[in-house]
Order: sequence, then C-alpha cells, then structure tokens
Amino acid sequence: MPLESAMRTYLADFHIHSLLSPCAEIEMTPHHILMRARMAGVDMLALTDHNATGNLPAMMRLAPSYGIAVFPGMEAECLEGGHIVVLFDKMRQLAAWQRYVDDHMSGRDNDPDHFGNQFVVDEDDNFVREEKRLLAMSLELSAEKIVAKVNELGGLCIAAHIDRPYCSLLRALGFLPADMGLAAAEISWPGIKELKEQKLKKLAANLPYVSDSDAHRISDFLKGPKNRVTVEAPTIAELRLALKGEGGRSVEPGIFLENG
Repeated sequence: MPLESAMRTYLADFHIHSLLSPCAEIEMTPHHILMRARMAGVDMLALTDHNATGNLPAMMRLAPSYGIAVFPGMEAECLEGGHIVVLFDKMRQLAAWQRYVDDHMSGRDNDPDHFGNQFVVDEDDNFVREEKRLLAMSLELSAEKIVAKVNELGGLCIAAHIDRPYCSLLRALGFLPADMGLAAAEISWPGIKELKEQKLKKLAANLPYVSDSDAHRISDFLKGPKNRVTVEAPTIAELRLALKGEGGRSVEPGIFLENG
C-alpha cells in the first residue's frame, strides 16, 4: 500500500515588490526581502513587480540558501486599470509571459523624478541596470486576455486588492466573471475586515480569498497580512488545490506576524 504524501504548512505572502517597482523603497532587494522573510518565519513568497520580472533571477538563485519557496510572479495591470497578481512555477514560464507583456506595453519612458527609479540588482545587491520603460502603466491587454494567457502558460491569477477603490479589478469591472479563470481574490491590509464580513464575496464570484502585504517597504512586509498554506509541495498545481480546499490542502488568509 503506497504511503501518503506528507503535507506541509507554509506561511506565505504572494504579493511583494522589489526596488524594480517605481513605488518601492531602495531597501527592497531580493537579498533583503529573503533575509527578513527567513527571520520572520515566512517560508513561501512571490516577487511581483509591476509589469516586470528583472529582479527574479537574483531572487530565484538566492531562495534555496534561505530555505524559502518562491513563485516567480508579476503584478500586471490590465487595460481596464485593475491589477492582477500572476504566479508561475518556472522561470521559463515567466520568461514567456514577460515576452508577451513586452509586446503589449505602452512604450512610454519612465520619469524617475515623477514615478521613482526602477532598479535591477544581483543577488549581492549590486546595481545591474535601471529599467527605462515606464512600468507603472496599464498594458494593452484586457483582464480577460491576461488571465487566459497566464492560464495557458500554466500559471495562476489572483485579482489583487479587490477591497480598494483604485487599481482593483473588481472596481474596474463592477464584478468578477465566474468564467474568467481567476483562482483567487486578494484582500489587502486596510480592508482586512472583509475576510469576516464577506460583503464583496458575491461580486467576486465567490472566489477564495487570500491576504497579502503588497509590500513596497520592509515595514509593509512585516506588518501586512499573510496566508497559512497547507500543501504537499510548493507548486502551482498544489496551490490551486489548496485554494479549492481539496484533499486536506488549505489556504487560511488573515495571518499576521506576532512581531509585525
């Protein structure tokens, strides 16, 4: 009789920005994020910069030494103005997704004085380059096309911070279509009471909730909400099952660090 696979419970944050995002602080390097995550007991995370993935190679090279499971990701902004967190298993999937994004960017240059700098660094926090394209802009892609392409590539999509009055896919569309292919809806720290009140649940197609820090600085990361994720392995397939509550897997949002 085959042995059952052992479940493991992770403390997870699926929405974190590095200094590649123009709105993030210079302290948000892959090395610093992983170091502080390890110290805080966070052992599953995703790096999700705005429409870009330049700091993920360094993050993925460093992650094993910290014992942290990292999903390569991005926070994509759709044509309607809503934000979608996209997660993948492999860097090759992410590379294919980045090429698709590059083909649908606005083409505008960044204005660092207005939007902030956009830096790519290596695993030792050394400067590699500055991203010249404006990242904090909507793509020339509808939400439907973003979700369809990510799912086609084997990734997973989360409607970001649906409780907010801005950059929320729920606010942009009025409701989240049940057949769009989203895997979850995210609740942010300011709207954390929604986890109990469930006022947006029907408009959000009764999608399972996650809660993330959307960290742009280390203090955001430490104070922001996390998720308790129980899975057999840190993979997209397992995360999908956990969001559905299948086979003893689970995702419990609204978890805060004791010393956050």
